[in-house]
Amino acid sequence: MMTAQAREKNKMKPFHKNKISVLMPAYNEDPKIYDNLIYCFCVFEKFGFSFEIILIDDGSTDNTADMALKAAKEHGEIRLVSNAKNTGKGFALKNGFENSTGDLIVFLDSDLEIDPFQAGGLLKAMEDKNADIVIGSKRHKDSFIKYPAERKVLSFAYFMMIKFMFNLNVTDTQAGIKIFRREALEYAFPKILCKKYAFDVEILAVAAKKKFKIIEEPIKVIFSRNTSWGRIKIRDIWDIGIDTIAIFYRMKILRYYK
Repeated sequence: MMTAQAREKNKMKPFHKNKISVLMPAYNEDPKIYDNLIYCFCVFEKFGFSFEIILIDDGSTDNTADMALKAAKEHGEIRLVSNAKNTGKGFALKNGFENSTGDLIVFLDSDLEIDPFQAGGLLKAMEDKNADIVIGSKRHKDSFIKYPAERKVLSFAYFMMIKFMFNLNVTDTQAGIKIFRREALEYAFPKILCKKYAFDVEILAVAAKKKFKIIEEPIKVIFSRNTSWGRIKIRDIWDIGIDTIAIFYRMKILRYYK
């Protein structure tokens, strides 16, 4: 095990003075979640930032919560927040945000298909370009994506749908790594109604309407699920379509977000 002195020596010189909150929603991610949390801790410790990692257990029925508590006992920067039942990624992130203390908020998928080390590049881009929100984009020309063809087709179809409905200047709303300044989420979260997959679209559309500066950066994604569709089912595709139409209706017809 690396000593405290060795870890201190290996830290990078931080380019942010802000505290970072890493929010990781998880549903039935045992047995990987313990190792993923420890790896994530090691990455952010090396960055040299003040940070916390919040694992939001979204009503898991396996040992996800127990494994998260095990990691939390080893490192005080790791914390567990639990939802009583499975309510969806959007609701889990909202719960995590309400329990966070950071000035900058990182959304990170707990399966770590996107290596948390890539957050360093996004944080640097946020600083250099004075952005309020930085999105890792699979569709960026410099991204490296190892993804099943079925997922690529689905991603492109959804991108076209978002472009047509919202004219949102974002090429990828669904990638599992995003960084927000706290004030952007404090403005957007009270208006968010989506609890599941379309949550990302809603929060970005609300932030864009308020003129928060959103930029996209390249990422590397290695698909790690056992099936080409991962956890996505036909019902999920239907739900995200319905939720996206509902966002459009609230924004363009009801003017709800005003």
